[in-house]
Amino acid sequence: MKNVVLLGSTGSIGTSTIKVAEDLPDRIRLLGLAAGNNHELLLEQARRHQPEAISISDPDKAAELRKLLGSRTEVFSGTEGLVRLATLPEADIVLIAIVGTAGLQPALAAIRAGKDIAIASKEILVMAGQIVMAEARRCGVRVLAVDSEHSAIFQCLQERPASSVRRLWLTASGGPFRTTPKEAFAGITVEQALRHPSWVMGRKITIDSATLFNKGLEMIEARWLFDIEMERVAVVIHPQSIVHSLVEFVDGSMLAQLSTPDMCLPIQYALTYPERVPSDRVQTNLTRLGTLTFEEPDTERFPALTLSRRAGEIGGTLPAVLNAANETAVQAFLAGAIGFSEISSFVDRTMKAHEVIADPTLDQILEADAWARRQL
Repeated sequence: MKNVVLLGSTGSIGTSTIKVAEDLPDRIRLLGLAAGNNHELLLEQARRHQPEAISISDPDKAAELRKLLGSRTEVFSGTEGLVRLATLPEADIVLIAIVGTAGLQPALAAIRAGKDIAIASKEILVMAGQIVMAEARRCGVRVLAVDSEHSAIFQCLQERPASSVRRLWLTASGGPFRTTPKEAFAGITVEQALRHPSWVMGRKITIDSATLFNKGLEMIEARWLFDIEMERVAVVIHPQSIVHSLVEFVDGSMLAQLSTPDMCLPIQYALTYPERVPSDRVQTNLTRLGTLTFEEPDTERFPALTLSRRAGEIGGTLPAVLNAANETAVQAFLAGAIGFSEISSFVDRTMKAHEVIADPTLDQILEADAWARRQL
C-alpha cells in the first residue's frame, strides 16, 4: 500500500489519478487531495476517499469545506496548504499535477521531507530543473515522470546511464495543425486549437500541443530528468500517438514504449514503481492500428521547438522566461486578445529582451518568471 498525496486532484491528470486509485484500492491510498477552485468536486472526492487532509486555493472555500466535512478531514488553503499536504508524515509519494508555477514550492518541500515525487507539471523542471534534481539527489528521493513521453523514456532506459544513450526521441502527435499551411495560422480560432486529435486534456496544455510548445517544454524536462544534454534530445512527429517515445542507444539500437493513449497507464506506473501491476484499463490492438508513421517536425511553422531548444541550451533563467511568456500568451489567446501565431512571436521577443542569469537562485528564477509575465 502506498500513501499518495495528489496535488491537482480536480484537473485532467488528477481525475485520472483518482481512477487509478479506484482500480487499485489494495495498493493506493489517497492520503491528501488538493484543488484550485473546484471545491464541489474536491468535496465529492474527499467524501468518497476520506483523505487525511485536503487543501484548496481560496481560504473562504476552505472554511466552507471544514463545516461540511467536520473534524474527520483537515482542511488547508493556499500555498501553505499545498506545502502541508506535500509534507504529511505518512506520505510515500507526492504526485504534482498543478498547472503553472504553484507546484514548485510544494515539490521542493516534499523532496526535503524525504518524499518521492511524481511530476505531471512541466513548469517544475522547466523553471528549476537543476535545483530540483540536485535536491532530490541530496535527499535520496526519486523524481518520477508522469508525462506519457517521459514515462516511456524512463521505462526504456531502466536506469541505464546517460553515457549509453545516443539520443532521446520525444514523439509528438503534431496537434490539430500538423498539415495546416503557415499562411492559414493567422486565422486559427480558439475552438480549432482546442480540438486535439489524440488526447483529452486541459485547455492550456491543449493549446501548447497545437503550437508544439508542450514538446519544447518536454525537451527541457527530459534534459533534467535523465541528466542528458539538450543536443541529445530530439522530437519526431508520430500522428497515431501509439509510440510514446523512444531511446536510441550508442550502438544504434532503439527501444520504444507503445500503448493506446491513456494517461492512466503512466500514472499507474509512477505510483506503483518499481512494480508492474495488472490493469485492464489500457488495451492496444496493433493489427487494428495497422500503420505507424513518423515525420520530421516543421520548425518554420512551429518555432516553439527552436525557442525551447535555445532556452534549454542557454539555461539559467531563460527556461523560466520561456515558460512564463508562453503561459501568458496562451491565456491571452484563449481570451481572444492575440492571434495563434502571436504566441510564438511574443515568447521570442520576451526571450530576446531578457538578461539571462546563468546560475540563478530560486528567488531569481521566480523573479524572472514574474518579469516575463509583465511583458504582454
